[in-house]
Amino acid sequence: MKICFTGHVHPTPAQLQTLVAIADTGSFEAAAERLHVTPSAVSQRIRALETAVGRVVVGRGSPCVPTEAGWPLVRLGRQLALAFAEAVAHGPSELAVAVNADSTATWFRPVLDRIAQWDGVALRLMIEDERHTDDLLRRGEVMAAVTYDPTPVQGCSVTPLGAMRYLPVAHRRLLGSSGRPDWAAMPMVVFNAKDRLQHEELARHTDAEPDVVHTVPSSDDFRAAVEAGLGWGMLPESQARHGIESGALVRLGRSVTRVRLYWQRWRLESELLDRLTQAVVAHAPGDRPRRSAG
Repeated sequence: MKICFTGHVHPTPAQLQTLVAIADTGSFEAAAERLHVTPSAVSQRIRALETAVGRVVVGRGSPCVPTEAGWPLVRLGRQLALAFAEAVAHGPSELAVAVNADSTATWFRPVLDRIAQWDGVALRLMIEDERHTDDLLRRGEVMAAVTYDPTPVQGCSVTPLGAMRYLPVAHRRLLGSSGRPDWAAMPMVVFNAKDRLQHEELARHTDAEPDVVHTVPSSDDFRAAVEAGLGWGMLPESQARHGIESGALVRLGRSVTRVRLYWQRWRLESELLDRLTQAVVAHAPGDRPRRSAG
């Protein structure tokens, strides 16, 4: 969406900062507390911003949420905040990043080790399915994200990261005396309603839906649930191999599901984003072309 301003009135940094605070906190009162101003001042800034844009930028609900016209301004506000923080080196630079849970639990952890060594950085990590992280980029809630979409969000560049490999595994007792999986009868574990990996694997073997589907929305707990025999599931290869070698898990067939990942970041001159991108590319899964798109 393009931002259009009425007349020659343009948003001020204070107005954009206020909109970002509302997006983060969900209310005018909490935004006022964060900014150390009165709720009345917050209302005045938002009304002035809406006058400049010519559209409503905040839905006055509970919580207050930026509108379709407001989200591009949220992103602009975050970009200005990052540029200002890097220019004057005053206070920590917020590093808002969206990563899927399985990446966070596996290859992304060394990236966190790198960030821990950087001074003046405040990480705000959002855990979201890789099919939906680009929505957070589009709304300006994050400045970079691991996503499955190779098409860049407007204003972002894309770098291929390779593919995460998933294996279907289960506790041995779920196989019964035959030692073979009964796909229609075995209980299944999913991460959440957005997680379709198990359903896609199941469709390769049967048209039936399992009677029991457990939901475990934590990557480490998901692995533990599968190892405990709660149900079968798709685990990242590193986690699956560890369970198979320890005897806790059995691989169900020979299929491998590859989920290709991409790194999207703001197309913005920023030393911090450059460093983050270098760390992500260095530790990402293998099998990636040596090129980037923007």
